[in-house]
Amino acid sequence: MILRKIAGVCLGLMLSASVLADEVVLKTTHPDRYVVVKGDTLWDISDRFLVDPWRWPDIWEVNQQIENPHLIYPGDLLELTYVNGKPRLLLHRGSRDLKLSPRVRATPIGDAIPTIPIDAIKQFLTKPRVVGEDELEKAPYVVGIADEHIVGGAGNRVYVRSIEEDAGYTIFRPGSAYKDGQTGEVLGYEALFVADTALERVGDPATLLLTKTSQEVSIGDRLLPIEGEAIAQNFMPHAAKEPIEGRIISVFGGVSQIGQYQVIVVDRGIEDGVEVGHAFDVLQRGKTIRDVVKDGTVKLPNEKAGLMMVFRTFDRVSFALVMKATRAIHLQDIVKSP
Repeated sequence: MILRKIAGVCLGLMLSASVLADEVVLKTTHPDRYVVVKGDTLWDISDRFLVDPWRWPDIWEVNQQIENPHLIYPGDLLELTYVNGKPRLLLHRGSRDLKLSPRVRATPIGDAIPTIPIDAIKQFLTKPRVVGEDELEKAPYVVGIADEHIVGGAGNRVYVRSIEEDAGYTIFRPGSAYKDGQTGEVLGYEALFVADTALERVGDPATLLLTKTSQEVSIGDRLLPIEGEAIAQNFMPHAAKEPIEGRIISVFGGVSQIGQYQVIVVDRGIEDGVEVGHAFDVLQRGKTIRDVVKDGTVKLPNEKAGLMMVFRTFDRVSFALVMKATRAIHLQDIVKSP
């Protein structure tokens, strides 16, 4: 259900994203028309037309004569035109139907193209989580596994201390600390997803059935209630109203060099004004090198290395997807409002 709603991203929400004073810049190689194909994303299409793909909302021209004019489907035609000298993209529903007359479309909303590649982020939309210092320490924990198992897998039952509330629970394992890239202050801790469960009996100990596991469940693993708040399901690419600057402090996948469509963690979150959909430039930090002429050191300038978009926020950190990488990106590189 979550993926269907994400795939049906609503461009109407994007129309209110931002009205910026500077002009939208078209690429010199932009097409005049483009027919949407299966596998496209909104970001991909925008990147064909704009120097800054996240500024798509600034040129989208809604045609109210078309049903669901905020959604784009494979086969639709996008035409670049100008209104009062400013570029606009018009939607023609279906590549062979260029008439802007009302017509019924039976295509499910879930067939609309997404903003960004959903496969790259779907496992990060609800798992893992970021928790406070004491949250896991105070959480219920696995004290035993039924039938004398040492570890548990899907289909096994586990005993947990102690659960008195009839609710949904997920098993996590403490991960590494997320620290501010400059000060070293601990901003939160990664809670690594281990298993989904079904509560069979409350108490101390409570009994739960393991329904899905990403790794074997061990004694001492912690349980957290399933998050009740809605995960953002529509991404609105836009810039922060006030300048925000931070660092890349972690990357999923255990790589040393970060490339396109990799998920990263930045040391800025809700408390810093970060929102889902915020676009940031990624700057490769300039190295400090020796000046062999004057026998000193000099710091090289930071160089733009790519572009990222935030898709999930926590209090003090955020998850983002690297949308473009023009050079190698590393941990501790700078992220900055464009």
